[in-house]
Order: sequence, then structure tokens, then C-alpha cells
Amino acid sequence: MSTQSQTVADELARRKREECLDLPESLGDLVRDQAALMGDQKLAVWFEQDRSLTYRELDQMASALASSLSRKGVRKGSHVAVLLGNTPAYPLTWVALGRLGAAMVPVNTAYTSDEIAFILKDSDAQYLIIDATHISKLEGVLPTLELLDESRVFVAGDAGHPNAWETLVEQGDPSFAPDYKVSRNDLLNIQYTSGTTGFPKGCLLSHDYWVIHAHNSARHRRPADSGIKNVLIWAPFFYMDPMWQFLMTIRLGGTCWIANRMSLTHFLSWLIDYRIHYCIFPEPALTVHPPSERDKQTCLRYISVYSWTERARREVMGRFNVIAREAYGMTEIGTGTLVPEWACDKALMRTCGLPAAFRELRILNDEGSEVAPGETGELWVSGRSIFWGYYKRPQANAESFRGKWFRTGDLFRQDEDGFYYLVGRIKEMIKRSGENIAANEVEAVLRSLPGIEEAAAIPVPDPLRREEVKAYLKLRAGLSVSELPPEAVLAHCAKHLAAFKVPRYLQYIETDFPRTPSRKIAKKRLIQEMRDPFENTYDGQEKRWR
Repeated sequence: MSTQSQTVADELARRKREECLDLPESLGDLVRDQAALMGDQKLAVWFEQDRSLTYRELDQMASALASSLSRKGVRKGSHVAVLLGNTPAYPLTWVALGRLGAAMVPVNTAYTSDEIAFILKDSDAQYLIIDATHISKLEGVLPTLELLDESRVFVAGDAGHPNAWETLVEQGDPSFAPDYKVSRNDLLNIQYTSGTTGFPKGCLLSHDYWVIHAHNSARHRRPADSGIKNVLIWAPFFYMDPMWQFLMTIRLGGTCWIANRMSLTHFLSWLIDYRIHYCIFPEPALTVHPPSERDKQTCLRYISVYSWTERARREVMGRFNVIAREAYGMTEIGTGTLVPEWACDKALMRTCGLPAAFRELRILNDEGSEVAPGETGELWVSGRSIFWGYYKRPQANAESFRGKWFRTGDLFRQDEDGFYYLVGRIKEMIKRSGENIAANEVEAVLRSLPGIEEAAAIPVPDPLRREEVKAYLKLRAGLSVSELPPEAVLAHCAKHLAAFKVPRYLQYIETDFPRTPSRKIAKKRLIQEMRDPFENTYDGQEKRWR
């Protein structure tokens, strides 16, 4: 066995041993255990609001809130929708609901009234906890809901409201415990996915799902030579990332510094001012903040990077002397793969890593057979406490599960050493003349061109080939189209892509892409907002602007 193979085998064996660890039984137990250890240490700081929580305060205030909600009728199995911003109310509410065995339904604060109504109806929400700034969105919604009325809507941020969330906390019992057991196999979240096609679907996630997520995240993102104590959270809490980062911080016994929302302009200052050790690092921040003497003031020890170019990975590791690693996960499975700290060369090759503890992976072809190393197929995942399924979606569940195996819909390959690589998303495939083209692969090649900051590949209709490839390009600051013309971009693509994968159409954007709150490019909006998919585009086949 080669040295590399032995190292991989040792890593997988170590992760397998972790599956024998005695993990907390529930979210409430995780918080209580750490509160007993950490006491009055700061757990979370909302630095733009001048608010904070200690470990003990989270534990006791969550119990107080749980006792008041219990008196209002919230019980084990209740569905409680939560429409809150990045405030202390969010994690306090989550832990309180977990203590009761109730299920939280996170609701995107950017949703319209119609979208909120859909989530409340689809999730069968019986209660709603909402920030006062979003109350107006309930106009016309409540009368359409059979399971909700004003008496079961609790408002945060307005202490004078008859159903004020703050009053529930103040009047609750900090030593409260329900008279029934909440176990690891109880439901904790109905987490709605953004939905690549159709309406969002609610993923049923247990307490054990989240405890394992916290364990894998904390165990892995802990450099051998120094611990991670300060974690930066910048995405909205109704998304997955802030929730697992919050639990990871608890597991590490650290402090999370929480922003109201992402600001690329202030990002570097946040890293310096709050001595951040870990964060999810957005690639555009490298451009917004060019190399400077300020880089030396950062304390980064480990960062997560997703779909970065090799050039950007080298730059961030060199500038900040930091470990930068990819990972793979999704709402349905939690943590799927992690890149070991020792896999330096592999990390530059954009691998997603090796299977995480509690997870088993397979790559299968269309016939359901495992593919050989180097070949591409669909990733299937199984393991303890992946999601139970999609709420009230029997057809989607039938299509997604084969026994214990969940079909991710993501295309992967595995190298000879056992490392996994994300190739693309089946639902983001562009089908040109019968050939499947992964948008992710085209974008990676485009972004490897030094003048291109970001790129997005989408399908556009074509009468002959069914679909053609169109790429949107955002150039680096200070560059003009004349300095990086379409001909140069297409020539670069032709060197690195098969001819059928080279985009036919290119469109330069001058401002920014439409984005989700987690800073991902919102491709659905790109497609929906196109009045004419060929307007202001360069046609590489006809060699002209259209």
C-alpha cells in the first residue's frame, strides 16, 4: 500500500471511530452540557447591535421561553414557524423549541406575503414567531390559514405587543424542563430548500442530524497546532450555514461574532477587529480587499472555501497563512465530505474530500452500477440521521430514496486515492445536441482566466441543438471588455473544454449578479429576468454582437 493510500485509510478509520462517541441526545442537551462547562463565557456577540449571550444565558433564557410557550400550547410535535432576522431571538427560539420537542420551520425574511403563506400552509405551522418589522407581510395571510390565528403569533422586537416574545422570556421559568423526554430521533426542523425546480420542499431534520452536523464541523475545523475560538457568522440564520456554525461554536466552546448581514466592504475589518479564527470566506472579498499590510493583522486559522479557483486558493492561503479547505454538504444529508488538513495538494485541486463520520457514499451510473475511479456518476449517500424525507412529498421521496440511500442529484467522480470531486448538478446540466454539460465545469474554466472575477453558465433555447450554453461574465475591477474581449475568453475555453462545452454566447455584466442572501449567484433569477436571452450578447458561432 502506498503512503498516500495508507494516510487515507488511517483518516477514514479515525472518522469511523468517531461514530462510537457518546454524543448529546438532543439540541437541548448539547446546550446544557456546554453551559455547565463554559458558564458565563460569551457564546455569541451581535456586534452591530451591541448585544450578546453567554452560555449560561442561552441555556436559562431558552428554558424560560420554552416554559412560556408550553403554557401557550406548544408541545412535542408542534410546528412553529420562525420569521426572524439575525438577532438573539433566533437561537434562543430554536433551543427553546428543541427543549419542547417542537419542530422549527425557518422562514426566509426576504419572502413576500404569498411566499410566506405557502411555507406556513405547506408546513402546517400552528404557531408563528415573527419580527415586528415583518408584521405587515401577514396582512391578508392569516385569514387563509386554518391552523393559525393572531393568538398564536408571537412578535419579537416590540415589547409593547400583546403577544410580545420578550414577555414570554421574562415571565418564563429558567429551570423549566418538560415532563416528557426529547430524544435524538425527534423532529427538530422542517427546513425548506430553495428549490432548484418548482416550489421549495421541507426537509425533515432530527435532533441527531444537527448534533452530528455540529460534531463533524467542530471535530474537523480544529487545526492541530491551535484551537478555533472566534467564529464569524455573516449569513441569515434561516439558512443552514449559520445554524451549523452556531452549533459548531458551542461544541468548540468558542464565541461567534454575528453580523446583521454580509458586507464585503467591512469583511476584512471584521476579521481583524474580532480576531476571527474561522469563517466561510467569500471569494469576491479577495478582489474587494487587495493585498495590503492589513493582511498581517488577521488571526485566521481555518476557512471554508467553496468552488474556488486554484489561483484564488493559493492566494488566500499565501496572504493570510491559513488552512483553506472545501467540503460537501446539503440540507438533506448535513456534512457529507471533508478535506483533511494534511491534504494540501488535493485541496488545491478542488476536491471535496473524504466521507465524513456517520456518512457512506457511492457514485452510480444511470443503470445503478458503481462507476470506476475517474468516471462520473450520481452521488448517493446514506448514514445515521440523514433527513427523513420531504414533508408531504411522497412522489419526491419515491424518486429520491432507494432503501437507505438518498440520491443527491449531484454529479461526482472519485480519484484513485479515494477523494471525491463535485462535477456538477444534474438539474443544472445543459443539454446541447444530446451532450450533458455541467455548468459548474464551464464556470470553473471561465473563472480560471485571470481577468474574470465571476461567471455563471446557463442554458438558452436553440432550435437546432435544443439548448445552447450562455455565460455571464463579471470582470475584475478596472478591466474593460476591450481588454478581455469575447474572442480571448472563447479561445481560453477552447483550450480547456471539449468543443461542445464551449459557450456560444457571452454577456458581460457591469454591476453584480443577482444573489441569494448567502451570496450565491441566483441563476433562477438570471433566467427569469431575461427579456431576450440574446440581447447584448456576443455570438461565438456567428462572431458578432447581437
